Amino acid sequence: VLTHILDTAASFLEVSNREVKKVPLLRGKSVFNLFFEESTRTRTTFEIAAKRLSADVINLDTTRCSTAKGETLLDTIDNLVAMHADTIVVRHPTSGTPFLIAEHLKRTGQHKVSVVNAGDGGHAHPTQGLLDMFTIRHYKKSFANLIVATVGDILHSREARSDIHAQRTLGVAEVRVIGPQTLLPDEIEKLGVRVCHSPEEGLRDCDVVIALPLPGARLDTTRLPSAREYCNCYGLTAARLALARPEAIVMHPGPMQRGIEIDPEVADGPQAVILPQVTFGIAI
Repeated sequence: VLTHILDTAASFLEVSNREVKKVPLLRGKSVFNLFFEESTRTRTTFEIAAKRLSADVINLDTTRCSTAKGETLLDTIDNLVAMHADTIVVRHPTSGTPFLIAEHLKRTGQHKVSVVNAGDGGHAHPTQGLLDMFTIRHYKKSFANLIVATVGDILHSREARSDIHAQRTLGVAEVRVIGPQTLLPDEIEKLGVRVCHSPEEGLRDCDVVIALPLPGARLDTTRLPSAREYCNCYGLTAARLALARPEAIVMHPGPMQRGIEIDPEVADGPQAVILPQVTFGIAI
């Protein structure tokens, strides 16, 4: 299934490169973007993709919708269904929310309404995981024999969880995670990854490096002393990247904090494929 999705996305990328602006696959369908967390890139990507498929797109302002006035989430969903929603794209700070909505729609007989998870809490970010796999395959052609290293806040990262599951499913030879013990989930080894507590160990000879966001809200004394300390110990610098293979690519799901998670020299360097990731996201 994952390979089929990646192949289909590749065909859409080819269409985009030929400057065919729209295809009629979703003509007459309504897509509601329901984002309960701030998002620019992801929500815009969903909006562009849906419009290119000729869907009618409605972006809901959740700060002003009825849930902000006390209405339950499921009542909000019922109202969207009553407005003939065909697809509801959901981002929510609580893990499991898209699943809760999908189960509710099943119980109420609304099986034809699709729910897309655009990120739920610290649980999963499936479309980001697919995007990352598409990017890796685009540049490396195959997942076999690859060493992929993810560095940063694995504990809170829904992107990292989706990436790890996808990499293991698609046959990446070695999946590494790099970070301080305080930012690694307990028993993460059970997911089939190699845990590295130093970038020098984790980046050596790898083919793909994924640097994760480290939002300032997580930089508290219970996890890390400071942003500067994290940068000194785990920031992706040119010297650390030099430990990877010369043809290694550098990825970042955004938002990117230069000088903390990644050095500007690396972010703007020839091995970075961060902006192509954004373009690929529309096809995914």
